[in-house]
Parts: sequence; structure tokens; C-alpha cells
Amino acid sequence: MIKALHHVQLAAPRGSEPELRRFYEGVLGLREVPKPPELAERGGVWFKGEGVEVHLGIEDDFRPARKAHPAFLVDDLGAYASGTEPDLLFPGYRRIYLSDPVGNRIELLQAV
Repeated sequence: MIKALHHVQLAAPRGSEPELRRFYEGVLGLREVPKPPELAERGGVWFKGEGVEVHLGIEDDFRPARKAHPAFLVDDLGAYASGTEPDLLFPGYRRIYLSDPVGNRIELLQAV
């Protein structure tokens, strides 16, 4: 039986780690966690927050995920949505979509 989700894996192009750090740490507030040495050699970067972990792996023929996406619960959607009208079509939540610096789709939800 599944107990919980450990992490979400997204792809990114080679050399994008600095941009990813600025977005996932600076904008979303996650903190970078070290990758195991054997995996660090492949590039990419991992982030962790309260109850969530996101791994970004390097893909040479990278294409951003435009439909598939992680959805993160947030306390204050307004902190991310200035000037953006939230979508109210998901019962019990206000939500917005962002793109990370490499074009992956990210959903942010706040319970109403």
C-alpha cells in the first residue's frame, strides 16, 4: 500500500541549475538538499520543503512539461499571484499556474 509521495521528478536542460535555484529557493521558498555523490555527477538539483521534495534531473533532449505538473499547497496564494486572478474552478481551492525558468508547469493551490 502506498503511504505517501516521496518526491516529484521534473526534467531540465544541462546548465540550468543556477536559474532553478533562484526559482525553487528564491520564489517558492524550498531549500536545496545535496544529491548523493553518484547522482550529483549527472547534474541537476534537488529541493525540499515541509512535506514536499522536488528533484530536477538533467535531460539532454529536454522539453518542458506543459500539462503534467506538481501542485503545491501554499498558505498565501497572493504572495505568488500579484496581478494574477486565481482560478476558482477547483472546488475548495484558489489556484494559479506558474512556469519554472525552464518552462515546466507548476500549480499553486490555497484552500478557501
